[in-house]
Amino acid sequence: MGKDKKKSKGKVRKLPKTKCCVSKSRCARCPLRMLKEGTLPEGYTVKKRVLVRADGKKVTKKGLQKAA
Repeated sequence: MGKDKKKSKGKVRKLPKTKCCVSKSRCARCPLRMLKEGTLPEGYTVKKRVLVRADGKKVTKKGLQKAA
């Protein structure tokens, strides 16, 4: 029996971290850097170095994957 192969949808988007690690040189998944560049998923923002949803609901990794 063969394994199911996942279909690639082109370029894989990096998901932001849920909290900034406060490194001087911003990492590739830093929510602050992604907010500045405009690559943060729709409906998300950053407050006090923590990733939050614009509608006030709790941020989950599962929800982040769907948004990206």
